Amino acid sequence: MSKVVIVPCSGIGKSYGTVAREGAYVVTEDLRPDTTQRVPLSLLVLGDEQAHADVVGAPSITIDGCKLACATKMVTESGGTVAHDPSAPLRASLAVLDVYRRHRDLKPAGIAELNEGGQKLAQALAEEVVTLVDALSTADSLPLSQNDGGGAGDGGQNA
Repeated sequence: MSKVVIVPCSGIGKSYGTVAREGAYVVTEDLRPDTTQRVPLSLLVLGDEQAHADVVGAPSITIDGCKLACATKMVTESGGTVAHDPSAPLRASLAVLDVYRRHRDLKPAGIAELNEGGQKLAQALAEEVVTLVDALSTADSLPLSQNDGGGAGDGGQNA
């Protein structure tokens, strides 16, 4: 199986965007470097051919920082697939705010450098992503959706 592609939010200037990127780094560099690869959202937006080929050729896990769900939308608009199990709870499009709701004690602050709560939230996010990566790695063929652009609803609270 090809590597699972992780596409995080690029919400520059937003704490939740920073949490998304930091969580993706933890997964791709520390926790699952052999089974994952990170594709920057900015490269998809710019039409980078290699980034496009990466998301088209492998299942993707998106990490959205706000309700706009840009990572999920760009993967699907690029012809990629956001892996998911329609019977839930496995859905490979994660929203940082949803993870925050499960860990309310980890309030992120900071942009260039996250506070301790933000760093711990990024770690919690990474652990949820790893659960999805492991499920995708063991379930050779989970259903894939090319129209899975929702679900990152944070009510506009991308602080």
